[in-house]
Amino acid sequence: MIKRSWFHSLMLRMSSPAKKVIFIFLLTLAAAIISMPKQIPLNLQLGKYKIEKLVRPDINLQIGKLTIKRNFDLKLGLDLAGGSHLVFETDTSKLPADKKKDALNSVRNVIEKRVNLFGVSEPIVQTSSFGGKDRIIVELPGIKDTKSATDLIGRVAELNFAELKEALPSAIVVPTDLSGADLQTARVSFDNKTGKPSVSLQFTKEGGDKFAKITEKNIGQPLAIILDGQPVSAPIVQEKITGGQAQITGNFTVEEAQNLVIQLNAGALPVPVKLVEERTVGATLGGESIARSIIAGAVGLIMVLSFMVLAYGKLGLIADLGLIIFSLLTLALYKIIPVTLTLPGIAGFFLTVGMAVDSNILIFERFKEERRRRPIPDALEVSFGRAWDSIRDANIATIITGLILWNPLDFSFLNSSGPVRGFAITLILGILISLFTGVVVSRNLLRLLVKEKK
Repeated sequence: MIKRSWFHSLMLRMSSPAKKVIFIFLLTLAAAIISMPKQIPLNLQLGKYKIEKLVRPDINLQIGKLTIKRNFDLKLGLDLAGGSHLVFETDTSKLPADKKKDALNSVRNVIEKRVNLFGVSEPIVQTSSFGGKDRIIVELPGIKDTKSATDLIGRVAELNFAELKEALPSAIVVPTDLSGADLQTARVSFDNKTGKPSVSLQFTKEGGDKFAKITEKNIGQPLAIILDGQPVSAPIVQEKITGGQAQITGNFTVEEAQNLVIQLNAGALPVPVKLVEERTVGATLGGESIARSIIAGAVGLIMVLSFMVLAYGKLGLIADLGLIIFSLLTLALYKIIPVTLTLPGIAGFFLTVGMAVDSNILIFERFKEERRRRPIPDALEVSFGRAWDSIRDANIATIITGLILWNPLDFSFLNSSGPVRGFAITLILGILISLFTGVVVSRNLLRLLVKEKK
């Protein structure tokens, strides 16, 4: 009875940390799978059966008509993987001198919005005025197809609706006052009858009123949807349409529909632009520089791991395990978000590797003092509690610094560039993950593994 009671109390005491450690193990396993290289060769020989294939840590699921595809490739910045370098020249000759700067900044904002909608992380979009020429310089990491990027960035995407009189193809086009200026939002949808990609439009209240009047006037007649001067669809109006919604149908591919949505949502460019330079650029640092950076980081990581073991013994081993979990979670998160890694971004990651063990050092030093006064399990809990204030304050200060460098709200008085933002993002992510591994992971591992000495 005594043994059973002792065992029962032990299991109750161990259940919560044990469950958390199991969760941490499963989370680490998932992160390790996502963090695997792009392709891993798998060679197995089982009797007569031989398996030779390349394993990819990607998601490719087919559930009925729903297809889920997601690759976990690591995105590299322009300095590590190359990309596209585009230069657009703006035509501000018709604007007064005091309006040119505002127009140039407006063009930059629209182009940057289109680039971000295009799915490029950490692009560099900046203005340049020299020799009487106003230009926009765009650098797109990882985008090697300059033509598609140019078409997406530089097009005006002018949308208009028109009535058609007489029969096609000799119909007379009568423009209406409904245009892209009345558009509130656009999104990709799929036609209910054909299943083909289409573009759904939601107009503003004023645009919806215009659309209702136009459809009421043209019941039984075609209404042309014209994009950049070319008719893309001419559906027959069946009834008066209220609510300010419309749909552009045609022989779109999914990619074409997505690009059209990006152009419509980003708005028209305020002044004409023309492409004056385009080129595909290689990695500016070169393979040798990248390799040396990785070696330097690996050496630093080994030194940190060794120091923790030499300074704290078994406690250091647990801290090292937490640091390995930190590295796997961080790399997995870079792939999931995804984060575009530049050399400054890698520097931010290596910086957080050293900072990830800060919390452990504070806790372990406090633990050395507390274990002299109270039992080890109690000393452990007190150490975490009393070290938390210092850990919290130090990391909040670093996160605030990272937010200033990142400038997510684009404050005009903060001049942030792509590489600086890359450094800030990896720094902030590293701090948040290090808080999790330093406090949650290490704490529960210690609860299970640290015993009272007999």
